[in-house]
Amino acid sequence: MSSLWAGLIDDAALFPPGNAPLEKAVPAHIAHQRAWYAQLMGPLISPVSRLDELTRELAGRSCDVSVLLPEGPPQLAQARDFSERPAGPRVTALEMVVPPELAGRQVIATVGESLPTDVRVYVELPRSATRNVLLQALEGTNHHAKLRTGGTRAPAFPDERELATWILGCVRHKVPFKCTAGLHHAVRHRDDITKFEHHGFLNIVLATSAALQGHRADTLATLLAQRDPGIVAEECRRLGDDGIAHARAFFTSFGTCSVSDPLGDLVSLGLVAKPAHPHPAESDAQ
Repeated sequence: MSSLWAGLIDDAALFPPGNAPLEKAVPAHIAHQRAWYAQLMGPLISPVSRLDELTRELAGRSCDVSVLLPEGPPQLAQARDFSERPAGPRVTALEMVVPPELAGRQVIATVGESLPTDVRVYVELPRSATRNVLLQALEGTNHHAKLRTGGTRAPAFPDERELATWILGCVRHKVPFKCTAGLHHAVRHRDDITKFEHHGFLNIVLATSAALQGHRADTLATLLAQRDPGIVAEECRRLGDDGIAHARAFFTSFGTCSVSDPLGDLVSLGLVAKPAHPHPAESDAQ
């Protein structure tokens, strides 16, 4: 399998709309780690409040975990203490919300001093004027941004113009980013049940590449609005390995409660090749 898509999918099975119980999410994640597409998988995302429960459910099995701090810096000590434990899941990333009343630069500096250097930090950018303040604070650090691209309500989905400006901001400040919520499929579409407009993760790859090439927001918005899977897949092929790798250096991953949907899209679009005869255990992992 091509390393171009390595670590693209962060396992957000515990979160809406999937809301899988831990007793199902953990075995499923272990199966993903052993499947033919394991290279595509990033960590299991867990709220900091459920880390002890996750450790018990793992029962000695290994698992990388990205820890979500929904209340921000006050939960940092708990995450740090857990990351220093000799047993349990390995903390590879931390995803943090910064309350608007806190000074972004000071908070980000504190995070950098509080965690091991091998723990990647994602700071969620708000849909407000403080977004640019946080981006400026992240510039020049080893930390990344987190963009919320959807949710359980229609207003949680930014339109293509808004998302284009977010991507441009990250690229201009040289801040890599991940996305969360709403990216269940490769290409932009309207959900048949909710009627919500969902962005496509391949559209974001194309928009990120365009930003890196110096294009403006209107060009990015056009790419984000493209609904034809054939066109999107062909544009990705035109980028070539170097172009995709360059875009992936900024758009690192996205969280999704469904692994099968984005994986199936990559296979059906011919961007990931499924082995003709995967190991039986790997076939079951789907």
